[in-house]
Amino acid sequence: MMTLESFLTPTQSELFNLISKKFRGNSVGIKDNFILVKGAAPILLVAHLDTVHEKPVKDICSTNNGNILMSPQGIGGDDRCGVYALNKIYESAPVKPFLLFTCEEEVGGIGARTFCQCFNDKLLPTLKQLKLIVEIDRKGANDAVYYDCYNPDFEAYITSKGFKTSNGSFSDISVIAPTLGIAAVNLSSGYYNAHKLHEYINRHELERTISRVIDIVAESTNYDFPKFEYLDPFNDYWDYYDSEPEPLLDEYKQIYSELLEQYTEEELEELRRIYGNNILHDIYLDLMFKEEK
Repeated sequence: MMTLESFLTPTQSELFNLISKKFRGNSVGIKDNFILVKGAAPILLVAHLDTVHEKPVKDICSTNNGNILMSPQGIGGDDRCGVYALNKIYESAPVKPFLLFTCEEEVGGIGARTFCQCFNDKLLPTLKQLKLIVEIDRKGANDAVYYDCYNPDFEAYITSKGFKTSNGSFSDISVIAPTLGIAAVNLSSGYYNAHKLHEYINRHELERTISRVIDIVAESTNYDFPKFEYLDPFNDYWDYYDSEPEPLLDEYKQIYSELLEQYTEEELEELRRIYGNNILHDIYLDLMFKEEK
């Protein structure tokens, strides 16, 4: 098994070639910007090979116990943590999951979109057995992000594994889940300060997510494990979410006031009604990141 560090130093192209060779006998599709690895468990795991950092990692710094990793070039935990996780889960799971490695997620999910085009044309028979999709590409320790997928049974299942529902703007499953019609979640992979040179990785938190996903893979093979469908509140499940916004808590009032410089009150209230108060914090962070760039 390759170490986490060995996934941090290659360029995207080098890592693509390495993974292509590793899974050559089990790959279903290898295009210029995605690799699909065939599994037997009815679950698809997703991670992306690219990072935002301009230079590849040459120097890795760590704490004395080896738990926290950083690099002056930018450690690239987003999403090399996920790539490492998929490899370790695949090797550890008695019944192998499907794996999808994509390129260029950071510039609009190009690899994921190519995969979706191929899915429509050729990959449907291979993936029709899937019951859920798990991406490992989220910051922090216990976050679970569903984007526009609103399946309360699926959310309850993921929550039962120790994850807490959060909000995000985009990842590969934003396009993959509606195309396949399967519920998807993006789980924390232990990195922090994404898209910044002082990004760091908490190895223990990453390993904890890996352990929990290994359990999910195993449970997905049970005969009575349900198929979780992708549900869109604007179509399939609107009535479930047709409610008033939750009360605006004091801790969000300052952020709300600042966001009114970019959004109308009607827009913010609609977002709160659909996503809850946490969306205000995520929008604010997105705006701050854009200003820094």
